[in-house]
Amino acid sequence: MFNKSDISRNECQLFGAQARLGYDWWWHSFTARDVESGEVKPFFFEFFVCNPENGQDEPVLGQLPENQKKGIRPSYLMVKAGSWGKDSGQLHRFFGWTGVKVDFSKKTGYSVSAGDCFVSETESYGSVVVKDSSSHPEWMCDDGSMQWNLKIRKMVAFNVGYGASSLLRKLQLFEMFWHAEGMKTEYEGTVFWNGRKYIVTPEESYGYADKNWGKGFTTPWVWLSSCNLTSEITGKKLQDSVFDIGGGRPKVGPIVLDRKLLSAFWYEGRPFEFNFSKFWTLCRTKFHAYETDSEIVWHVDQRTLTSRMVSDFTCRKEDMLLVNYESPDGKRRHTRLWNGGNGQGTVCLYHRGKLLDRIHAENIGCEYGEYDANSPYLISR
Repeated sequence: MFNKSDISRNECQLFGAQARLGYDWWWHSFTARDVESGEVKPFFFEFFVCNPENGQDEPVLGQLPENQKKGIRPSYLMVKAGSWGKDSGQLHRFFGWTGVKVDFSKKTGYSVSAGDCFVSETESYGSVVVKDSSSHPEWMCDDGSMQWNLKIRKMVAFNVGYGASSLLRKLQLFEMFWHAEGMKTEYEGTVFWNGRKYIVTPEESYGYADKNWGKGFTTPWVWLSSCNLTSEITGKKLQDSVFDIGGGRPKVGPIVLDRKLLSAFWYEGRPFEFNFSKFWTLCRTKFHAYETDSEIVWHVDQRTLTSRMVSDFTCRKEDMLLVNYESPDGKRRHTRLWNGGNGQGTVCLYHRGKLLDRIHAENIGCEYGEYDANSPYLISR
């Protein structure tokens, strides 16, 4: 079943060739409340490791002009932290590999630490302070500061199954892997964003935790998830529900699987999965994502032999960020990767041809981007 926990997939997957040309990241997003104003604001942090076998005492930044000219690949731990909405931003702090510790235990799971930054299955704390970023485009970020100290409780997993199994991880067949150990996660603690204090409570955190790893990214890139859900039919809050949608155009070796998404809806304790790798379910997917002048729009329609999930979401661009990453080879392929935490919309869930529920979703974590149309890295359609 898709909600089966598997913390082994959260272990750092960079070994062999992928340790020389690969990335692995642990992503967390949640909502907090301003202590003074009561304003609700979404935040995120991420621990992103890149090419550890090429590591040095100092971080190697792939976007430095001299490194670009010499073809030197990036190598570092990047701690990314930030916020969406008003006073938004993304902040990056880089560590060289001699100052990074990555561990894994079958009992307690993974941990990554460097300086005063730490993340594990059950807690995270850290700080990122950036000044004069405009003079350092190689940092790929904004000015600002964020400190956090959080307890983490992962409630529901999205285990994509065989697609990220031990065998396929060892073979490193996919260009980009995904596992959401905490597609519904409760956070508790404090955040300081540019000097303002925010409180994070389990019941209002609407949290999410996953990881991606591989040799490259996907285009298009789609991610949509929320656990702040209300039935439009009954008006009741869905306390034991969450959905997660992700993918785009998976690449298995040289083979491109066009427009594939993996999705799961944990609906009040009932599992509904739409997973193309489980071929016996005859999963079919149609999706459309695009930009308007003011919004990003997603429409996703997925079906199996027994179920259907139709999703329509929007997020205002003013509430989103164009998030920045460089690939392990030092190229920046995504220059318009929209990322937000304030999406909203509707999911219609059907079972055996009948409408089970029409659900209003808020605080949607959302992402959409494609390589530039003229990019030499664009995968043929």
